[in-house]
Amino acid sequence: MHCSSPKMVCETKIVADEHDAISGTKKDSIIVSSSQMWSSSPSSAPLSPAEEKDGRAADAVFIREFERADQAEVRRIFYEGIMERIPNTAFRGLRQQPNTQFIYALLTLMCFVMTKSVALTCCTPFILMGARYYYSRKVIHTYLDCALHTDMADIEAYYMKPTGSCFWVAVLEGRVVGIVAAQGREEDNTVELRRMSVDSRYRGKGIAKALGRRVLEFAVRNNYAAVVLGTTAVKLAAHKLYESLGFRRTGQSEDYRLPGMSRSPLERLFFQIRYSHYRLQLREE
Repeated sequence: MHCSSPKMVCETKIVADEHDAISGTKKDSIIVSSSQMWSSSPSSAPLSPAEEKDGRAADAVFIREFERADQAEVRRIFYEGIMERIPNTAFRGLRQQPNTQFIYALLTLMCFVMTKSVALTCCTPFILMGARYYYSRKVIHTYLDCALHTDMADIEAYYMKPTGSCFWVAVLEGRVVGIVAAQGREEDNTVELRRMSVDSRYRGKGIAKALGRRVLEFAVRNNYAAVVLGTTAVKLAAHKLYESLGFRRTGQSEDYRLPGMSRSPLERLFFQIRYSHYRLQLREE
């Protein structure tokens, strides 16, 4: 099967007043502190208690480049993060699909009209939800297989060797707890934020935000015009994270096609996914 990496295009605007003050080479390691804040104005507003808590947690997180010994933990974190998408897409995602809700309601009504069976009609919604879970699992497993056999199979070749790209891990108490990648795109002078994921046991500590800031710093150092990304995340928290980093949503696809999808009628009926594009503009071209 030919597997291509899905385009992740996300867009937000950011004004970094200290671009020239940022020093360092293309790829290096940093310790993230709460003082490393990205803002849209020269003056920083007082931090809320939640932000202060995140800042203190981030102080203990060491962000460094990927090493070959990290491969197993990186793949585990990525795998577990993608697997969480199955129930989220199947069930939580239905809330965002009014047209699909209408179709399912119509199918339930048709079942009653055709069978006159109250018991069978009552079972129809559960059958439909079961089918959604089955197809979500099938499609996401196929996508995961593609990723694990392309860029996530050889992170060094995909992200560490090419100029303008990099892959980082977040280390907390000696354990790899988060991952993120940056992939440069010469055609439009942007860098794409990819593969961000945090171990579920360490969420809520500001680790994802620290990883995101590392990509922004990398983009500034390498004179990229913008950072872009795309996400199929259903949970609102993921979108709030990108917005807190300065990203702005620039588009949305209601019927996105993941790599490996067959687009059969049944798959179309039971698997739909929303793809959001974000962008963070660093400087004018």
